[in-house]
Amino acid sequence: MLAQAVESYLSVRRAAGFELQSQGGFLRSFVRFSEAKGKDYVCSETAIEWAGSPPTVFQRARRLSMVIRFARYMRAEDQRHEIPPAIFGSATRPRSVPFIFSSDDIQHIVRTASQLGCRDSFQGQTYSTLFALVACTGLRISEALRLRFDDITTDGLIIRCSKFRKSRLVPLHQTTQAALERYLQRRRPYAPLEDHLFVSTSRRPLQPLSARVAFSIVVKKIGLPRGPGLPRPTIHALRHSFAVRALETCPDSRDHITKHMLALSTYLGHTAVGYTYWYLEATADLMRNIAVTSERFVIGGRS
Repeated sequence: MLAQAVESYLSVRRAAGFELQSQGGFLRSFVRFSEAKGKDYVCSETAIEWAGSPPTVFQRARRLSMVIRFARYMRAEDQRHEIPPAIFGSATRPRSVPFIFSSDDIQHIVRTASQLGCRDSFQGQTYSTLFALVACTGLRISEALRLRFDDITTDGLIIRCSKFRKSRLVPLHQTTQAALERYLQRRRPYAPLEDHLFVSTSRRPLQPLSARVAFSIVVKKIGLPRGPGLPRPTIHALRHSFAVRALETCPDSRDHITKHMLALSTYLGHTAVGYTYWYLEATADLMRNIAVTSERFVIGGRS
């Protein structure tokens, strides 16, 4: 009974747009564990026992949260299913403080990336173009690596079926368009049978791991701060930096702020504007600006 219910539950959620790449395996494991205990319905005690086997509290909380969602789905039609209490706490990790690159940092990254590989190699040009594009558009690295020639239009970049299966158009500044065109002039004859924008030395689509390794090498070469307790200068931090710089240019008036945040949220491909507002609380400079503005408002010097 539970085995069939899990498959039905997974089908419904996937039809709603959730990928559930790992949840299916976990829930099937829970079902096998429950059946071995002789349980035909979701039982809180059994769920907690199953979820409690991993070594870390976060892993336990994550496993139990999957059962809780499944139990809520089942209990809507059959009250014999129990909804376990979330005794291991939240299954959501707190987001780490992002590393924010300065304009000089980004210039050093792009320049150093161009020197990767042998002298005058296409590899260096590929990485420097990739990193520059992510920095000036805020694309996710996965979105940039999936770009194909047909996705480059006069109106901007077409980002197809990205996170949560959403597509969007990302307009480009004229300087970005010009730089991309210069790269294309060399890229097209390099691997004419492959239509991905970014390719490896083997003339196949560039993989995320290769891009991250190259970025790590560049960060090490230019000597950006790294270490325990410090924000990590990762390739994804280029997207964070773009978002923060965009927020810093936001006008002061309430109506302008609302429109600016909505536009930025759409541009970044966020599913909810709340994910964009997170950058306000995650960045010390922006929080400082908010505090100063709020203080002025309270004492009557509204700006």
